[in-house]
Amino acid sequence: MKRSTIPARRTARRTQLSRWLGRGLETHISLPLFALLLVLAMWVLTLRFIESERAGAINAAQTATRERLDTYEAQMARSLNGIDQTLKVLKYAVELKGAQGALPALREQGLLPPGLVFVVAVSDRGGRVVASNPESAPLDVSSAPYFLYHRDNDDGEVFVGATVGDAAKREPHLHFSRRINDADGKFDGIAIVEADPAYFTSAYEPSRDGEQGLLGLAGTDGLMRAMRIGENVTWGQRIELGNAAGGTITLHSGAPDGVARYTTVQRLHGFPLAIVIGLGRDEQMASFEKARRAWMMAATAATALLGLVVGVVSVWSWQLARVRRRARRARETYAAASEGSLDAFCVLRALRGPGGVIHDFEVEDTNSRAEEMFGVSRDELRGMRLCDLLPYYRSNGIFDDMVSVALDGEPREGEWLAEHRHAHGRWLHRQVVAVEDGVVAIVRDITERKLVEERIFHMAHHDELTGLPNRNLMHDRIDQAIRTAERQGTGVAIAFVDLDGFKLVNDGLGHKAGDELLKVVSKRMGACLRRNDTLARFGGDEFVILLPDQGIDPMVLAPLLEKIRVAVTEPIQVSGQSVQVSCSMGVVMYPRDGFDASALLMNADAAMYRAKDLGSNNFQFYAREMNASVEEKLVMLDGLRNAVAGTLDSRLGRSEFRLLYQPKVDLKSGRIFGVEALIRWQHPEHGMVPPQRFIGLAEESGLIVEIGDWVVREACRQAQEWIDAGLPPLTVSVNVSPRQFEEARLVERVAAALDDSRLAPALLELEVTESLIMRDMPKSVERMRELKAMGVSLSIDDFGTGYSSLSSLKTFPISRLKIDKSFVSELADNADDQAIAMAVISLGHKLNLRVIAEGVETEQQCAFLRENECDEMQGYLFSRPVPAGEIADMLEAHVSMPVGCPCIPAPAGASVEAAALIDAAGTAPAATRAATEAM
Repeated sequence: MKRSTIPARRTARRTQLSRWLGRGLETHISLPLFALLLVLAMWVLTLRFIESERAGAINAAQTATRERLDTYEAQMARSLNGIDQTLKVLKYAVELKGAQGALPALREQGLLPPGLVFVVAVSDRGGRVVASNPESAPLDVSSAPYFLYHRDNDDGEVFVGATVGDAAKREPHLHFSRRINDADGKFDGIAIVEADPAYFTSAYEPSRDGEQGLLGLAGTDGLMRAMRIGENVTWGQRIELGNAAGGTITLHSGAPDGVARYTTVQRLHGFPLAIVIGLGRDEQMASFEKARRAWMMAATAATALLGLVVGVVSVWSWQLARVRRRARRARETYAAASEGSLDAFCVLRALRGPGGVIHDFEVEDTNSRAEEMFGVSRDELRGMRLCDLLPYYRSNGIFDDMVSVALDGEPREGEWLAEHRHAHGRWLHRQVVAVEDGVVAIVRDITERKLVEERIFHMAHHDELTGLPNRNLMHDRIDQAIRTAERQGTGVAIAFVDLDGFKLVNDGLGHKAGDELLKVVSKRMGACLRRNDTLARFGGDEFVILLPDQGIDPMVLAPLLEKIRVAVTEPIQVSGQSVQVSCSMGVVMYPRDGFDASALLMNADAAMYRAKDLGSNNFQFYAREMNASVEEKLVMLDGLRNAVAGTLDSRLGRSEFRLLYQPKVDLKSGRIFGVEALIRWQHPEHGMVPPQRFIGLAEESGLIVEIGDWVVREACRQAQEWIDAGLPPLTVSVNVSPRQFEEARLVERVAAALDDSRLAPALLELEVTESLIMRDMPKSVERMRELKAMGVSLSIDDFGTGYSSLSSLKTFPISRLKIDKSFVSELADNADDQAIAMAVISLGHKLNLRVIAEGVETEQQCAFLRENECDEMQGYLFSRPVPAGEIADMLEAHVSMPVGCPCIPAPAGASVEAAALIDAAGTAPAATRAATEAM
């Protein structure tokens, strides 16, 4: 009995265990348990992944903050070093040239920063601002912190003041300053550079720094000099530098707006400043937060779906649910991606007819951007046919393009101008990709890009000042007009226009006035033309007019050209003054004067120069011989360059330039007191070239500076050689050309010539013209004073032919006036010239100046000058320009004019070399001889 019950109990236990195991393996038990474990694992992985991404996002934000710190630090280092360099240069210039001369000297050398951004100033030891750029009202900074700091400290460091306004500039600005010492090392003032605080935060980039980013410049005193958050620039806030300094990145809400930011502070080497960088935490973590929400939503959706499926389906259903879940997740990803895109997405199913031909597409799905672009809701779009929605797609090729993509599977893209009403006139870009049984069309609005491209194209092909076509666009239009004329058998006319007198307006009234004049003139010329004509600006004061559809008779153009000429010459009001310019025009005709744009423009340019040679303010039609003068000019210029090289380089062993000397005579004593140095060119092929043939060319090419420098050196050397030979000292006069006078190193070159020759500065006289001085009178007077301070004498040549006023004349540091030869040539008969000569003599004496008359050739002229107490004379009556040896002979023979008798003729017995040089200058009319004497 007992033995039989034991196996039964064991069997019951096994049966019960098997039953429980079976129940555990049943779907409604095992599947939920399995699903629970699966859900737990999914959430653990999701949360770990989110935490990992959070750490990565924080690290990326800190990295971005650190990179922004490095970028801003480098930018501030460049900007501050540039300001400090300006302070050092200004300090050096003040110590070298004085407070009044420093800024002009730096301005001349182009070493001043732009006045629109920076204010550069110098104060004396009393705190009075004595010079500034741009100029400002008088200002006393003696109580300013930066002045008091430098007055009491000589540490050689730059001082950066707080952002404040002052009497000179009410808008807040920063002061950068350095101490200036005198020769004894004592305080002599300060050098100041003022800058707008916004300048130091201009590196703010919303695309990188966001709308909550912080960019700031703080002093080591903890006071903000400039701080920018978004579009707002402020200053004056306090900031703790101790904990955050050294590049450490912290997260705090210390800014005025309370926004949490990743913040770091870095002190700047060499300046009492530190930079502050802050990137908004919310902006930096926005991408992560968006992704986190998507991940949480996806995990939640997966959990809910799994819980639903577990209660109703079997293992097979479970597998099917997983497939469906993946499909749903893919759709959600697509929807999220498409909804967040700026492009319009359209999923289109192909509709096929007999034979599988695609006759239309049906809209299956779209995003919100497509709703905006088509002006139809998403629900209405679904099921619509493409050709019903956009019927013009069949005619503009877009439908055919989409059919090709659906058939061959090759993606295609293109651009077109939209015609449907909600996007009419906007440029769109499409990308069509094949999918199963249809296509996906991605459409992007590219109107802004197209507008930018159009603006860039316009800027590349039009003049910035006048808006006219530039040289490149004009070349294209000329080529197009030539091709059209060739097909139609017509002609093309081109006029090259150059304004006469524009340089005088530009130099006299400034570039702003010159620009305004160019705008007015271009509008006037454009008003004279037809709609299909083209007016272009080639640069400066040069314009080109294209006249297509012309006949073969050039004289038909005369009325139009005259109309343009008259329109240009009408007075123009610029800068409050009435000015007047004219124009010289060169005209060519296709095909008579050339077969391409380059040849036509070259010949038109030659014709324009011919118009200028004939007195300007006229138009000339091209003739073949005009290019001969241009070629001759090029040959002459090449020879002139070789002559300059041979003269300046002693190793070449040739010098083609010669100096002649014309005596200057005292009308009272009759003694020679000085000479004028006059240059001649002994060309190896063309013989003696008179000055009027090469001086203008040298001026245009810039060679006049080197030639003028050689003349000064040679004249000084010769004058000292006469003294070393035991002859009485003579003053040697040298003409200074406009280009030479404006050259920055003129004073330095003159000083070097005197040092090398050992000539006393008092024996050198430089002759300048009135018109040269008046081109920039303040600068000219300053340069003349520098020369005067060296001991060099100055005289005004050709006096009476310029336009200086008496008030200006009294400020010139000169010692002599020279009456122009044009007033001397007819002194014997012309009452007007007599009156002018007498007025100049009287004016010169009233101003304690010596007066000399040039070009004296007759005894009657000499007698008139002596009777009216003219001090000195020079001219052919006494002597032609002669070589240096002839001057020595005159001095040894003590040639003079006896007091009380008329002028005597020039000494006889000139050498063969002198005769050759004199003959080259011409011997007939007085006007011709006088012209050749000019340098």
